[in-house]
Amino acid sequence: MSLRVVFAGTPAFAAVALEALAPHHEIRGVLTQPDRPAGRGRALQASPVKVAALARGLPVLQPLSLRGEAADTQAALAQLAAWAPDVMVVVAYGLILPPNVLALPRLGCLNIHASLLPRWRGAAPIQRAIHAGDDQTGVTIMQMDAGLDTGPMLLHRALPIGPSTVAGDLHDALARLGGALIVEALAGLEAGTLQATPQPAEGVIYAAKLAKAEGVVDWQAPVADIDRQIRGFNPWPAAQAIWRGEPVKLLRSRVLPGRLPPADVLPGSVLGLHDGLLEVAGRDGVLGLAELQRAGRRAVPAADFANAELRAGDSERFS
Repeated sequence: MSLRVVFAGTPAFAAVALEALAPHHEIRGVLTQPDRPAGRGRALQASPVKVAALARGLPVLQPLSLRGEAADTQAALAQLAAWAPDVMVVVAYGLILPPNVLALPRLGCLNIHASLLPRWRGAAPIQRAIHAGDDQTGVTIMQMDAGLDTGPMLLHRALPIGPSTVAGDLHDALARLGGALIVEALAGLEAGTLQATPQPAEGVIYAAKLAKAEGVVDWQAPVADIDRQIRGFNPWPAAQAIWRGEPVKLLRSRVLPGRLPPADVLPGSVLGLHDGLLEVAGRDGVLGLAELQRAGRRAVPAADFANAELRAGDSERFS
């Protein structure tokens, strides 16, 4: 059965869910963040959700807030009520829904969250899962309440995190999984075959918002930590080191098991290129860099970086 859906979301992760829902349900309208300046020219740019909505001819609202007495807020709330949704689907929208909005749809407000709740509530669950060394993550569909990712769960499904998984690739896989799960959840909810269950009280961890400074590599850290930093922060904020006085992004890597650097070599020293990896000495092992990016240039495989940057006979080191 087709439901009347209001969709609220902003980034590319959310746009995938909108595209998954549209063939199955009547999307009455879409909420997304206002256009923001972006790029070097700082021109206003529509969110990925707005782009997807307009391509489907869907009405779009972009209120600055859903709280207060401002004219645009009141107009947005009136339009929400006029759309008379059966359910509201919320994915990385960026605004807190007040109680009157949460209570508006007869089936409530559902959220697609990119973790296996209650682990990694909050803003950056994908990156935090990799950075922490988790071996799996997933998607949870939950009924929203007034808390931060605290509502009862309807569905959840896991995805493995492999030794070479980077946040950008995991983001895309979880977005696809989220789109499939929200379609399944709406069908079960409308049929009465799906019941929400409270989140466990144990295992709650918060995924704090990412900060650019977290990308700075400390070569005195264990190589496993550096590897997770590189993979967890690709594409943003991106792990960064200094190469010949200039920043370079380290985008893909893996720990080389059983390898120890020479005793007289400082952490960060380049040991050479082997099997397509730029091998770098760490405090307690050797890290293989697979992809790097100089400032203002495109990302390149380690072999291309080595061919352009390494000089025969020289001792090179990242700092």
